[in-house]
This record gives sequence, C-alpha cells and structure tokens, in this order.
Amino acid sequence: MSALRAGAGRGAAVKRLSAASFGLAGAIVVFDQLTKAAVRASIPLHGSRTVIPGFLDLTHVQNSGAAFGILNAVDFPYKAALIALVATIALVAIAFFAAGLSPHQRLARVGLALILGGAAGNLIDRVTAGYVVDFVDAYWRDWHFWAFNVADSAITVGVIGMMLDMLGVGNGRSDAGEALSREP
Repeated sequence: MSALRAGAGRGAAVKRLSAASFGLAGAIVVFDQLTKAAVRASIPLHGSRTVIPGFLDLTHVQNSGAAFGILNAVDFPYKAALIALVATIALVAIAFFAAGLSPHQRLARVGLALILGGAAGNLIDRVTAGYVVDFVDAYWRDWHFWAFNVADSAITVGVIGMMLDMLGVGNGRSDAGEALSREP
C-alpha cells in the first residue's frame, strides 16, 4: 500500500515539475518575443545603441541561418522552411525528453525548459518572418561575439544546466542512493 502511495506521490510531483517546466518555457517565449518586438520598434535594422561602451551594444540584425549565424550567408531554395522544420523536430524531441525525466532531476528539467522556451522563441521568428532577430552585441576591441537574443541565452544556460546534471551536480542524491532507499 505504501508503494502505491509513493508512486502516486511521484506522479503528482512529475506533473507539478512538468507544469513548472512548461511555465518557465512559456515565460522565456514571452520575454524573448517582447524584447525582439522592442528592438524592432526602437532600433532600425543594422542600427546600434551603446549600453556599456567598449563592451556591449544593442544592434538590430536578422539571422536567416541557424545558431551562431551558421548558413546565414548561404541561400538555397526553401532555406527558411527547412531550418524551421529542423527546429520544430528538435523542439518536439526536447519536449518528449523533458517529459521523461525523473522528478529528482530538477536541474535537467530547468535546463530543458530553458532550451524549450528558447527554441520556441526562435522558431516563432523563423515561421513568421523567415529569420531570427538578434540584438545583443558583446565585444572587446576588434573582437565581436555573435549577436544573440534572449532565446539564444536561454538555450545556452539550459545546455549548461543539462551538462551539470549529467555530471551529477544539483541532483541532491544519486540514482544508487534512490535505489537503496526504496522499499522492498
């Protein structure tokens, strides 16, 4: 009987974590889309505003390629549709993977929620405009990092979270410890 209650408790915990994960992903999408709309409305294409002189500008650019501008300068038939299709497949795979995580993998759940929200934010741009709006321009002297946005930042932080989870950081207990604590 206690095993049945424990299983039901775990199921409820998974549902709460899943709801929280999808809530976080949704918040990332909203914040990403709001910041991109603000940039489109206030900075002309290729225009720039200095935030921290010599280090950070807001620069309105359009990325018609994949991550970090890969394929940005390459044109081929149905490029926008193909990149959107690949992004959609990745988004669905991430959602299924996130749903299968165990409740104690909180860091992985947060990481996947960030990745899911970021991927969805950029996918909205690709589907509606055929490109992604990037605007954060970090640089030092003549060196510039690729321009990025809130969605890209969420994806990066999410991947770091996933890697930390794989290394066992933040789990609170190991799988071996969980197996030992189960009732026979």
